[in-house]
Amino acid sequence: MKFKDISVLLAVLLIVVMMVIPLPPVLLDILLIINISLSITILLVGMNTKEPLDFSIFPSLLLITTLFRLALNVSTTRAILSHGHAGQVVATFGEFVIGGNPVIGFIIFLILIIIQFLVITKGSERVAEVAARFTLDAMPGKQMSIDADLNAGLISEKDARARREKVGREADFYGAMDGASKFVKGDAIAGIIILFINVIGGFIIGMTMMGMDFAQAASTFTLLSVGDGLVSQIPALLISTATGIIVTRAASDGNLGDDLTRQLFAYPKLIYVVAGCIALFGLVTPIGILLTWSIAGLLAFAAYKMQKAKEKEEEALEEINEAPPAEENSPENVLNLLHVDSLEFEFGLGLIPLADTSQGGDILDRVIAIRKQVALELGLVIPIIRIRDNVNLESNEYVIKLKGNEIARGEIFLNHYLMLAPEDEDHGIAGIETTEPTFGLPALWIQEEMKKKAEIFGFTVVDASSVITTHLAETIKRYAHEILGREETKQLLDKAKEHYPSLVEELVPQLLSVGQIQKVLQKLLKEKISIRNLPVILETLADWAVFTKNPDYLAEYVRQGLARQITSQLAVNKMIQVITVNANLEKVISENVQETEQGVYLTLDPQTIQQLVHAINDTVQQVVNVGIQPIILTSPAIRMYLKQIVERINADIPVISFNELESDVEVQNIGVVHFQHAGVVA
Repeated sequence: MKFKDISVLLAVLLIVVMMVIPLPPVLLDILLIINISLSITILLVGMNTKEPLDFSIFPSLLLITTLFRLALNVSTTRAILSHGHAGQVVATFGEFVIGGNPVIGFIIFLILIIIQFLVITKGSERVAEVAARFTLDAMPGKQMSIDADLNAGLISEKDARARREKVGREADFYGAMDGASKFVKGDAIAGIIILFINVIGGFIIGMTMMGMDFAQAASTFTLLSVGDGLVSQIPALLISTATGIIVTRAASDGNLGDDLTRQLFAYPKLIYVVAGCIALFGLVTPIGILLTWSIAGLLAFAAYKMQKAKEKEEEALEEINEAPPAEENSPENVLNLLHVDSLEFEFGLGLIPLADTSQGGDILDRVIAIRKQVALELGLVIPIIRIRDNVNLESNEYVIKLKGNEIARGEIFLNHYLMLAPEDEDHGIAGIETTEPTFGLPALWIQEEMKKKAEIFGFTVVDASSVITTHLAETIKRYAHEILGREETKQLLDKAKEHYPSLVEELVPQLLSVGQIQKVLQKLLKEKISIRNLPVILETLADWAVFTKNPDYLAEYVRQGLARQITSQLAVNKMIQVITVNANLEKVISENVQETEQGVYLTLDPQTIQQLVHAINDTVQQVVNVGIQPIILTSPAIRMYLKQIVERINADIPVISFNELESDVEVQNIGVVHFQHAGVVA
């Protein structure tokens, strides 16, 4: 623990001890001066903060300073009643400040209490209460605004996180200030009670125990009590003023001094009017022209200087606005044009209402949901999706781009619903014929009045926003392996390092680089294998990276390490229906694998590959025709090579090995790929 942390803890403990242990007058003088210095410091800091959160410790500091003042009150009361004096500071406030007159001192003390209690503290308490209520009510709207800016690409993830933290801290601050202002209110009440206790108790003690007469006891203890009250209430008044300044601070770019001079004197012509009013007072009232015209002259001179300064500032701004912008021709501005967003969603002008929340558009909220869905399903954090309109597109068109290149396109009609229906079915529902953009199914765009009829017939009907959302989500999943770059991989590793530091430090960079891990993760994502279970993936890589650095082989080992995950993804009720390949096909593939420094390749001639594709496709079609999802099961030795061939038919067909299935899963063979090669039929 640092020295400053220990010192703060000891200071708080000593404040409590002060209430119990008597203090010598010299130490009391030192502590009273420290109390005054601390209150002045707090007032000046409060005046110079630009926003309340710059002084977020203020509620806790308010409690500590209040406790410190009360502890000093207890110590000075003990000294006054025990010895008839409480040090030089209290005596000075009782004699010098109030001129030795207890009546005047008592009146001044009451005025300070009234100012603090009824004016400053009461107002600060009300402002803090209202600010806390409004801040809490505005939190949902602020959070939605942050999410909208994040999905629109106006801010980064880091900026969004910082803004959310700020919103939460603002709510906590004003809530704490609502309660902390009660400390100041209670302190004012305690000051009044302590004063009367000192006066009455001192009067009794002075006459009965110290042998004073009535006049001497009244004078001595009243002066000391009033001095004690003033020496505690003046710092309390300063801190109450700081409380009011902090809770009434509105959003601005400067401190209180900047705001006062810039805003209060922003209109020099009005100062001339004020100067004229003051000069008129000297003519029509007995005040006299000597005083009033002197002040009026100073005001007029100040207004003249402010007007000249404002004119110079306006001229400088005009010169800046008329000058050609230097950034347009600067190298930095040209470099900014080279930036390419990872993901872009562009739409025609007719689809703007989908992104406009004021028109009921919810595409921004749906994008947030997509990012969360992809993170849960694939373990991939999707970067900011830049959403913008594009005048070059047709009114109802939209385009999805990956790193500046188009990867998907679609067309939708607002105020219509998409009905999925076979082309050859006679349903009698009129609409605009189209193709569903995500899966390429025949569909119709129908009006809202036809929606109920379509649902009665049992057709699937979705709104335009859902069509776009589904298309965007499936496109992101399809190209997830291309979205994952080195920077995204580094972020995943940094997050894993927070919980598994030893694992990440062992693997990176001693065994594998970030780029090598990226290639392995890309191969998993390309085959729809979630990388969310990153610790298991990294542990498997750490086990096998000592034997090979080849990403192809490492990806196969990781798949085997994720056997439970792959099994649960494909199996239904501990049973999986698969297509197997015959021994001849496995032999042909395994005999034509070539390993080079650049990687491992399949060296089959084009004719043989074409025969393999036809053989696999025939079996797959047979399975699809009976309504079963095709899953190909093969040996671990040829799995990744067979997958390369299957991708020519359909990239979404899973190809798994025996080592990727749990031992308790029942495997049901529903088809075999027969392959004829070199005169051999198997």
